[in-house]
Amino acid sequence: MSEPLGPGPHTRVRRLPEKALYDAATVFDIVDAALMCHVAATVDGLAMALPTLHARVGTTIYLHGSKSNALFRAVLDAGVASLSVTIYDGLRLARSAFESSIAYRSVVIVGATREVTDPEEKHRALGAVLEAALPGRSREVRAMSQREENLTLVVALSIDEASAKVSAGPTTDEPDDAALPIWSGTVPARVVYDEPVASTDGAMAEGEVPLADSVRRLRERT
Repeated sequence: MSEPLGPGPHTRVRRLPEKALYDAATVFDIVDAALMCHVAATVDGLAMALPTLHARVGTTIYLHGSKSNALFRAVLDAGVASLSVTIYDGLRLARSAFESSIAYRSVVIVGATREVTDPEEKHRALGAVLEAALPGRSREVRAMSQREENLTLVVALSIDEASAKVSAGPTTDEPDDAALPIWSGTVPARVVYDEPVASTDGAMAEGEVPLADSVRRLRERT
């Protein structure tokens, strides 16, 4: 097991602690597999959470948004933020509603925040976010213009403490429920990508632009 990232004062799992994992390898694997994350902050006295794309590079998570994003500005003003990811893996069905639940992998991270202002780091971070969403896509799109970079805010969040929580496998029924003629078990779930729908404007209108390799590989994997 790799170096532990917790339990810390903000990330100790208290509900069902037997499902908790604090090693860096587990935390990183879940963060990397998650398609989106939620960043939390207090904006004008109200606790808010924002869904957004992310990319992990080592022990840093990069987030991007508009320069005018109020939540990201609050995150930077506070100098610290919490981030969470959840991967839905299916249903865990018991013979009772009380013991039924879902299968999931989740992570909560707390760490210091900073705005990325170095041009090279910012460029790498934006590329990493795109690659995390669709591997190989950064080599297919045109380069970001200076205007687009100026309009984009990049936030770096250090993984200072973290915890993972994993719920998997069959449920545990009450002993008296085991004999009940009620179906129980697990129903796995996964993300599947449907047939790509091509744009019909510009060069695409001619119908001669082949499917992007990144999209083709995505379909092949699922």
